[in-house]
Amino acid sequence: MTESAPVDPTQTPGWQKLEGVADGFAPDLRAWFDADPQRAERYTFEAADLTVDLSKNLVTEEILGALIEVAKSAGVAERYQAMISGEHINVTEDRAVLHTALRRPKDSAGLVPPAPFVVDGENVDDEVHATLDKVYAFADKIRSGEWTGVTGKRIETVVNIGIGGSDLGPVMVYEALKPYVQPGLEARFVSNIDPADVFEKTADLDPETTLFIVASKTFGTLETLTNARLAREWLWAKLAEAGAIDDTDEARSGAVAKHFVAVSTALDKVAAFGIDPENAFGFWDWVGGRYSVDSAIGTSVVIAVGRENWQSFLAGFHAIDEHMRTTPLEKNVPVLMGLLNVWYTNFLGAQSHAVLPYTQYLHRFPAYLQQLTMESNGKSVRWDGSAVVTDTGEIFWGEPGTNGQHAFYQLIHQGTRIIPADFIAVANPAHPLKDGTGDGGAVQPGADVHALFMANYFAQTKALAFGKTADEVRAEGTKESVVPARVFSGNRPTTSILAPALTPSVVGQLIALYEHIVFTEGTIWGIDSFDQWGVELGKQLALQIAPAVDGDSAALESQDSSTKALIARYLELRK
Repeated sequence: MTESAPVDPTQTPGWQKLEGVADGFAPDLRAWFDADPQRAERYTFEAADLTVDLSKNLVTEEILGALIEVAKSAGVAERYQAMISGEHINVTEDRAVLHTALRRPKDSAGLVPPAPFVVDGENVDDEVHATLDKVYAFADKIRSGEWTGVTGKRIETVVNIGIGGSDLGPVMVYEALKPYVQPGLEARFVSNIDPADVFEKTADLDPETTLFIVASKTFGTLETLTNARLAREWLWAKLAEAGAIDDTDEARSGAVAKHFVAVSTALDKVAAFGIDPENAFGFWDWVGGRYSVDSAIGTSVVIAVGRENWQSFLAGFHAIDEHMRTTPLEKNVPVLMGLLNVWYTNFLGAQSHAVLPYTQYLHRFPAYLQQLTMESNGKSVRWDGSAVVTDTGEIFWGEPGTNGQHAFYQLIHQGTRIIPADFIAVANPAHPLKDGTGDGGAVQPGADVHALFMANYFAQTKALAFGKTADEVRAEGTKESVVPARVFSGNRPTTSILAPALTPSVVGQLIALYEHIVFTEGTIWGIDSFDQWGVELGKQLALQIAPAVDGDSAALESQDSSTKALIARYLELRK
């Protein structure tokens, strides 16, 4: 599977059918719903706790059938089986891709692949659960107060230092699960090498009650190690200022040992930094950073929410993994959503995709998906090294709930570009507050604010789907000169995702859903969704340019004219 050339999707019968449909395609959701009273029922699917309504997408039975033909021709199901079985489908790095193994239950009965699950000579299940158990034991010590800082005070704030997948995943999940955080504990996240980030995140902290987690697989990531050193200097200075340690190497080493742990496999570098290797939690080459939140990378969140909630989180992932593995393509939610994205990207000219969570706790979810989707599928070569034969990838973006309505929804409703959008909501909020006084108009005293919020969720997808005709605008008494501006064309595609509540399990389900959407698209396009060489060149050049920025005249002269002029101006301004 991994050694053969990818299928050229454009040469498959399904793709050619789609090209025929797309030629002159004129969707009419109003007419489709009028003609088919069962449309919503036929295009609504269940995946674990998620109800997913695809009926407001620009899809017919003909289109959906052709998309599924493409998926079969490309071998989506077979490639997924190859992935979860440990085949090296990450071909440019010659690695297995086993993020699904991070959430396989400890009870091995009935698992596919069966246990013991051995890949490249290693028992994957044993290694995963040994690391989990180590993380859980450490988290229990922090949560109980057994682990203390150098002065004997319990830890109150955990600061995760990482970047990319070592930051975006943990911060998103922490924000999503804030109602589950143990009182008296807080997590903060430092990622940007801009010193303002580490300064602001530590400015009001008590060093005696702060624990830093340095998350870097190689313990060599420039941004992460720079911030870790800044945090270490802050710790030493603040503890000395408080009289908690003296200015000796022994005292400083003791402070680091009690206030720093690592998520890394480079134990020699961890030890050189001053962290006890026993307090380092590892992960594996078969886990890409953007797929790693459910590994030891999530240690900060495990501390905050506890092992039981984390186990529920992992179970949510596994439920969607099993849905992906066992559900026929015709009802397979991540496959269908991935295929719809292919339809919009390759046939209808869509370039971006909005994700709009109607729950404030998911406010970082669109940012998380930006890395997951764009780092995975932002490729222009296929996994055999040949050029892609289609457009690939989408620009993912979004904001939560009504915030977006008052910002960019204008473009989605009445702009000239097609922007597919996913609307995500929960039926039961963490905080079911009521408006005690109302506004004297539409909002009555005692109104359930979540119901008002959800009314917006339902209204937006309805408006995008069905729009408003000129005659309907006129019927409201609108002046004729204003009628064109108030017409909504409709036929703007949306997917509605609804869950009972934002539980740890549901958060895991949502992440896994989008992981497998990405997988489906990547398989259709024939690209390796699990490497990220595009981020390397800028890193290499930054290291080469650094001496010039520090004032090395020879290094400055070796730059191109634009870079040289910009650095020179920077140095002038810095003076």
